[in-house]
Amino acid sequence: MTKRIALLFLFVVVFLSPLFFVRADTLDDIAKELNEYKQLLDSSSKATQNNEAALSGLTQKLNGIKVRVSYLDTEIVKKEKEVKDGEVALSYQKTLLDQRVISYYKNIGKSPLTLLDVLVAENLSDSLHNFFYHKSLIDEDKKSILKIASYIKELDDKKKSLESEKSRLDGLKKEVDTQSQFLAGEISKSKKYESELQSKIVALSARQQEIIAQKQASLNLPKSAGSGGSRGCSDDRPIDPGFSPRFAFFTFGAPHRVGMNQYGAKGRAEAGQNTEDILKAYYANFELKKDYDTGIHIKVDGSNEYGQSFSNQDWEIENYVKHVYEMPTDWPMEALKAQAVAARSYALAVTNNGGSSICPSQTCQVVKQEENSDRWKQAVDATRGWVMITEGHPLKAWFASTHGGYEFSSGDVGWSSTSWTKNMRDTSSDINSFQDLMDKAYDKSSPWFYCDWGSRSQYSNTAWLKSEEVADIANTLMLAKADSGTTSHLCQTDQSKCADTWDANKVKDELRNRGKSPFNSVSGVSIDWDKGAGRTNNITISGDAGSQSFSAKDWKDVFNLRAPANIQIVGPLFNVEKR
Repeated sequence: MTKRIALLFLFVVVFLSPLFFVRADTLDDIAKELNEYKQLLDSSSKATQNNEAALSGLTQKLNGIKVRVSYLDTEIVKKEKEVKDGEVALSYQKTLLDQRVISYYKNIGKSPLTLLDVLVAENLSDSLHNFFYHKSLIDEDKKSILKIASYIKELDDKKKSLESEKSRLDGLKKEVDTQSQFLAGEISKSKKYESELQSKIVALSARQQEIIAQKQASLNLPKSAGSGGSRGCSDDRPIDPGFSPRFAFFTFGAPHRVGMNQYGAKGRAEAGQNTEDILKAYYANFELKKDYDTGIHIKVDGSNEYGQSFSNQDWEIENYVKHVYEMPTDWPMEALKAQAVAARSYALAVTNNGGSSICPSQTCQVVKQEENSDRWKQAVDATRGWVMITEGHPLKAWFASTHGGYEFSSGDVGWSSTSWTKNMRDTSSDINSFQDLMDKAYDKSSPWFYCDWGSRSQYSNTAWLKSEEVADIANTLMLAKADSGTTSHLCQTDQSKCADTWDANKVKDELRNRGKSPFNSVSGVSIDWDKGAGRTNNITISGDAGSQSFSAKDWKDVFNLRAPANIQIVGPLFNVEKR
């Protein structure tokens, strides 16, 4: 019995003693880290209210603290269970204690002999044996009583420590929650502040926006692959304009990048995709109905780019589609068939199944008085009655010549959001660089896939810019950011389109007056872009004034206003070339 009790006691003490309590120094570390975080946040708030990057770093730090607090919270739950288990064992230990106390006093009562009595006894050996046996029982009872008493005290101390740690941890959790709410508010204020600031940076006047639109109109942006030889862009990389260093800003694709990518359809057909594959690649959430009413009449009214006029010209839908000129007819048949379905669906949607008229130009889709080629008519006949339907109606199947490797939804370009347009990267596989995009985009064969828009006759008809011209654009943007009231003076300097336009030297003087260091020359330009979304994010200009980074939108707005001649950036994804 004694041995069994001793083993049970040993098990309880060994098993329960090393309870993994939250160490006080761990809580101290977290409290210290949280305090340091608060100081950093306070410094950041005082230093700048729009530094979202700094706030993001503080968010990560706070999230790290949250993880540690959450872990300790979980550990305390475990430890509470261990204490409860210890208390269950304690009730048994108290029973053992009572038994040991009784045993102790009994054994004392059974051992009245003194050592002298033992020595004078007749049987010395038996007397010594009995004496030491009773003494060992008494000693064992004393040890057990002390161990049990020690265990009780240790468990009681740990319970008190646990309560203290729980209280401190609860305080830390409340402080973390408070800081989380405060940080969320700071980020919200930061974004609002930055949004307000951004709206002031390039607040171009209506006249300046009109100037940009006029410059862009002169580029003859192709709205369809059937635009023939009309080009407003070129690849000037191999052309020497007579100066160096030189910079050119190259745009990927044109113009709106919504719906079917016509050159992309060509590339997909060449890769073995059929008509339905191509349509599914560029449109979403539709049903391809293959027996749509072919008796619907389409009325055409207006003029096209070929000098032909129409006055409510009436054709049945299938005959109408045979007059459409939107894609070169020597392209793969599957691409032509996809275009025929898109053109048919678009015409039915725009006219509400023939209830109104459609224009014959690129504003709608190009139509001529004469029928298109036999190959085109073959594609129309092969898809007779094929219409893309969404929510019971033909969908407005937008298309454009060249997307530049990415497709956008209608909402992305400022149109009404639609369920059948989408965002996607239009490449054969993943990409990691601009060169990958040029190699893998389905529309890479387009003459508008990657080019610089606009030109100047005095520099070999190119869009190359001099170092000091890029510096002037950077200075102009810096001035607009420093003082939005100056934007009315920041039109291009080679044409008198704005009253009191400031030249490059005046812009530099105005920057200096505002405590800014202007660029005299630029030595490098770098681009940061989103490979998933197909947008340029930021641009960094380096030169004799150091480095300055700008958002792509701000740079594009000021560039299109300030750049000479009709040189433009015409899309969301652009790159810079230097020679």
